[in-house]
Amino acid sequence: MRVFVTGGTGFVGANLVRLLLADGYAVRALARSTSRLDNLQGLDVEVVKGDLRDPNLTSLMQGCEAVFHVAAHYSLWQSDREMLYQNNVLGTRNVLAAARQAGVDRTVYTSSVAAIGVGANGLPVDETYQSPVEKLVGYYKQSKYWAEQEAVQAAKTGQDVVIVNPSSPIGAWDVKPTPTGDIILRFLRRQMPAYVDTGLNLIDVQDVARGHLLALQKGKTGDRYILGHQNLTLKSVLDQLAHITGWPAPARSIPAWIPLSVAWIDEKVLAKLGKPPAVPIDGVRMSMQYMYYDPSKAVRELGLPQTPIKESLRQAVNWFVERGYAELP
Repeated sequence: MRVFVTGGTGFVGANLVRLLLADGYAVRALARSTSRLDNLQGLDVEVVKGDLRDPNLTSLMQGCEAVFHVAAHYSLWQSDREMLYQNNVLGTRNVLAAARQAGVDRTVYTSSVAAIGVGANGLPVDETYQSPVEKLVGYYKQSKYWAEQEAVQAAKTGQDVVIVNPSSPIGAWDVKPTPTGDIILRFLRRQMPAYVDTGLNLIDVQDVARGHLLALQKGKTGDRYILGHQNLTLKSVLDQLAHITGWPAPARSIPAWIPLSVAWIDEKVLAKLGKPPAVPIDGVRMSMQYMYYDPSKAVRELGLPQTPIKESLRQAVNWFVERGYAELP
């Protein structure tokens, strides 16, 4: 089977491409002309140049039986509101329309738990839960909600679309890195003297990739599946990193108003004076919530693997160190 992948140069996409190749699929990957191709080097992949909003996507998909739409623009900067809408919402609309016109049998759309929202009092939520869009923190989460609605509407009109909602993946090929990878890197670089009391759901990125393929093979049209594993406090994650590396974890937490104040000054004041902002307001606001999820539907219906998180953290640490992002003692 020949499959078309958007976002193959990114973290989840690069792991998905490797899995597809290992399982015998032929892969055609969409990449912008400005994209770094490091994650695809040495792979037997047909790379085609284009953008999510290109009118010629249909022709690029010709001959493919399935589409994995993994690509998305990720930004927590409030100034990127329009870019998030253009790429995530209109880009998804264009990809789905192109897949339909190209006669693609099934599309797997990569949403995010960001589109679902968070439960009250830190309680885990499943696929049946939905925060009102106005309560989703930041334009990124809201753009992922509206992008997912494009997939839902496409399925309602008869297109074969399955939705997957990854939580926070960790592992190899996190080149940018992602926000979760950045936590690991800042720990490795000894740049985390304290932590914020928050929690998140972690999953091995290879399990996320497998979840995409399982969704293609077993998913129900129009359904969404949370691709997650273990709910952990940030302190627990840092303690596990300490055990892996031998370095002490930060021992004290700081109240959220401190980084929130720094972020407000950074983004609202210094950025207007020409200084590139370093701390996004919406990123701090997200950290004030416990982002816990229940992935049991994907485990039960798809057979989603659940690799132990400590093993996944170790793989992430080794990958960052091997590629010179950080050093171990």
